[in-house]
Amino acid sequence: MKNVRYTVPSLGLIIVLVGFPQISESIFTPVLPQLQRVFAVSANRVQLTMSTYFIAFAIGVLIWGQLADKWGRRPAMLAGIAVYLLGNCGLYLSGSFLPFLGWRLVQAFGASAGSVVTQTIMRESFSGITGAKIFARTSAAMALAPALGPLIGGLVQTYLGYRSIFATLVTMAVAVGLYALSRLPETRSFQVAVPRVNQRQLVSRLLTDSVVWGYGILIGGINGILFSYYAEAPFIFMTHFGYSAVHYGWLGLILASASLLGAGIVNITLNFWSPERVAMGGLVLSVIAGTGLLVAASFQVAVGMIGSIFMTFLGLNITLPNALNRALVGYEDVMGSASGWFSLGYYLLVSAVTYGLSRLHNGSIITLPAYILGICAVMLVVYARLGCQHGEIDVVDD
Repeated sequence: MKNVRYTVPSLGLIIVLVGFPQISESIFTPVLPQLQRVFAVSANRVQLTMSTYFIAFAIGVLIWGQLADKWGRRPAMLAGIAVYLLGNCGLYLSGSFLPFLGWRLVQAFGASAGSVVTQTIMRESFSGITGAKIFARTSAAMALAPALGPLIGGLVQTYLGYRSIFATLVTMAVAVGLYALSRLPETRSFQVAVPRVNQRQLVSRLLTDSVVWGYGILIGGINGILFSYYAEAPFIFMTHFGYSAVHYGWLGLILASASLLGAGIVNITLNFWSPERVAMGGLVLSVIAGTGLLVAASFQVAVGMIGSIFMTFLGLNITLPNALNRALVGYEDVMGSASGWFSLGYYLLVSAVTYGLSRLHNGSIITLPAYILGICAVMLVVYARLGCQHGEIDVVDD
């Protein structure tokens, strides 16, 4: 097979590629109440545009992960962006709910390449502490992108109308595609042909790996909390507290600040503590802040809720980079396929968590805080057991 020079993509390109699927999920959350009226459907049903997104996304990461091994990282990424562009065009042209939901699935399927292929590129290009720091920066982008989405969506809706949000997505797809076409190198080495992967054995290996399960629950739970927030927050702050679309959009900067600060904390603390201890600290913080969020919601204190949301997501953004970086250590020889199967699992969990909230939606502002606190507590227990089992987390102070 022809030799291709192994190169490493720039951090800026990695951030764009890992960020565009996330912003696609949240950019139209400010118009969920309006879509409910335009399509004449219930709030529970319009929230399906959030939860079903991750079903198609989960299927996509499996397929694009395997195609990344078969075709190479660059061709798989470019093909995914092309499908993503098609889905965005369909959203713009949709005039009723069912076609809109169908094109939403196409959009998610294409966007999933940005997640699994980019993570594959990162895992094979960076390792160790360097890898943890790179994942910290990109996980900040993964949180920053959907955090900026509501602000962009709110501004576009207010000044150009809700349909212009989908025109914005089409424009973004074209821009990302051109950027990747001109700057994305092929990071897989073709010096030796990649052996055929026995998918059944690989799945069996993943399913019996407790470390993979533990990190998968963390990654799926954290992202499930994030997008559950985006599904429910418009009905809390816009419907209950009366925030405008623009004012609600500005709340996205709260999450953006949490993601950036979390990345900074990870980069600093990794110089002194193990990645596992840093991740555990983030989970503890999220449980404490989640308790404060529930209390603030009980007394209907909007400012208290916003502050607690910031602290909760700060903790989650401290934990997430370590989980992403450590999840597939030992699977380097089948990284594309392993990333695909692993991502399939945790995105199905994201979909289940987001769908669970849509089923619980009852108009109460207590539902989301209680849901977030419960999931954070479960993740803390899972990670504590995982760390103690493998001797990674010091449970007794030195």
